[in-house]
Amino acid sequence: MNIDCRPKYPLPIDEKEIHFIYTRAPGPGGQHVNKVATAVQLRFDVKNSPSIPEHLRARLIEVAANRITGKGVLLINASRFRSQDLNRRDAVNRLAELIKTAALPTKTRRQTKPTTSSRKKRVAGKKLRSKLKQSRRSVQRFGE
Repeated sequence: MNIDCRPKYPLPIDEKEIHFIYTRAPGPGGQHVNKVATAVQLRFDVKNSPSIPEHLRARLIEVAANRITGKGVLLINASRFRSQDLNRRDAVNRLAELIKTAALPTKTRRQTKPTTSSRKKRVAGKKLRSKLKQSRRSVQRFGE
């Protein structure tokens, strides 16, 4: 199994701003999992980072909202590999991917209207459904 874990994108942040915490990884692996701390938690303080410009900071907080703590620290957990080094590289790559995604400009939504034919089809479907439901009603007899 050949795994390429080189950084895909150069990070615009200083390495001193990234902190790693190593823990034991969950999942299969037997005795190895119980003895070695291979899982990596990457911590990056987005709110107080001098390396990230203000517009990118706001967008990064928006993109990774469910991974950021109340204090503005981005958490990335990596435990895909059995090696601590590979997990550390994987976490850094995922951080770089998040920053790259945040740097992309957002697409503005162009408002559209339903076409005339689609409106007619919708109304025709509603009328058909109405007739079907009316046909299921109990029949009232004349004079009762």
